Amino acid sequence: MKRIGLMSDTHGFVDPKVYEYFKDVDEIWHAGDIGTIDVVDELKKFKPFRGVYGNIDGAEIRSELKEVVRFNCEDVDVLITHIAGKPGKYYPKAKELLDEKPPKLFICGHSHILLVQMDPNYNMLWMNPGACGFKGFHSVKTLLRFSISKDKIHDLEVIEIGKRV
Repeated sequence: MKRIGLMSDTHGFVDPKVYEYFKDVDEIWHAGDIGTIDVVDELKKFKPFRGVYGNIDGAEIRSELKEVVRFNCEDVDVLITHIAGKPGKYYPKAKELLDEKPPKLFICGHSHILLVQMDPNYNMLWMNPGACGFKGFHSVKTLLRFSISKDKIHDLEVIEIGKRV
């Protein structure tokens, strides 16, 4: 079993509450718009880290991370990218990836809107953890925490870490 802490859209800021909420996770996954390489370095020192770059991320982050990552966690095929759209309305690049081979778990960021839902068209779980930085239009900073055991995704928690001020 793996416990996962999922975040997106930090825009250069890691709220100190992240360390408390993610203290018992095995890995941190970041769905892009990291903001600075310091955020990547800080999170890597804390826990094993996987992430993708987002549209605001510069050359330093892009040289370290990819636009899309695909991997297996336990027996779950995971695909992460920053800009993807949402079920029923995917961006063309994301739709190509899904049409080619849909994962069991598809993760994105960008919208700053937390949403988790099944996409029956691709038979996959779609997750966007919202945004946990101070930049953007979201009013509450959010994270997701969940577990993966073999081929099951379970114990999903939505975490509100405070208002964006």
